[in-house]
Amino acid sequence: MQEQKYTVTLRSLIKEFSLEEVYVPENIEQIEVTTNEVNRPGLQLAGFFDHFEHSRVQIIGKAEYHFLLDMTHEQRLKSFSDFFAQNVVCVIFSSGLEIFEEAVECAKKYGTPVLRAEAGTSHLMAALIASLNVSLAPRITRHGVLVEVYGEGILILGDSGIGKSEIAIELVKRGHRLIADDAVEIKRVSDKTLVGQAPELIRHYIELRGIGIVDVRRLFGMGSIKITEKIDLVVNLEPWQQGKFYERVGLETEYTDIMGIKVPSITIPVNPGRNLAVVLEIAAMNNRQKKMGYDTAVEFNKRLMAQMESEANR
Repeated sequence: MQEQKYTVTLRSLIKEFSLEEVYVPENIEQIEVTTNEVNRPGLQLAGFFDHFEHSRVQIIGKAEYHFLLDMTHEQRLKSFSDFFAQNVVCVIFSSGLEIFEEAVECAKKYGTPVLRAEAGTSHLMAALIASLNVSLAPRITRHGVLVEVYGEGILILGDSGIGKSEIAIELVKRGHRLIADDAVEIKRVSDKTLVGQAPELIRHYIELRGIGIVDVRRLFGMGSIKITEKIDLVVNLEPWQQGKFYERVGLETEYTDIMGIKVPSITIPVNPGRNLAVVLEIAAMNNRQKKMGYDTAVEFNKRLMAQMESEANR
């Protein structure tokens, strides 16, 4: 199965980074960026185009600018003409640099957007790559609930009707934040990071059986919701099964594979009388504590083994 490719419009990047439109063609609304990589075209401005990726955003910084500045008008015109002829997606002059008239002339000839940013080259490149990593990231949608508890993103999974939304609303009442209910759109933004959000249509809403659709933002305020959150822990809810072994100590760490990334996970049995909102708060704090280098189960096991060794030596 071929992986679906995502795009982001150049217009949205112009708005996000407050880029000055030095020249934009009539079809600016249809121009899309398809890769999260950017390029500084030093070699290309010198005439070397082997292995050149024209789909990347092209950024001209101070080094390229001063290289061009030393050229004659005819040399600059040829350099820009050869460069823009490659059908590049756009060219951004960083650091508020002055735009060469030859660049504008060639941009009009080939219909290539020329933009200018006040930000420095390194800062602009880092910000662009970070933004494109999120916008173009591969993604899937999972049935579940995503909440932020004590700074930890918890993805709650389980069969329909097991109580995921009820737990989420209880956590919101206790001061935590809702990201998504019912459907969670998960993006793989790096080799180690998954970020979840709600589809725009159902963002900030929770469905509670017997009541209906609830607008969490209006009921509990802006502090009760969040647009996106990294997924730090997966909680699987399942009906309590008599006789099934459930983890009592926590020495063995389980993982759930999502898009090739292993996320720590736990399975919590559900039965009447359990305050699952409190259980999830403890799970979040425990997971946070593990990431900070302290594992309660390991420490307890060390104490237990030391006690057993001490008694054996008596």
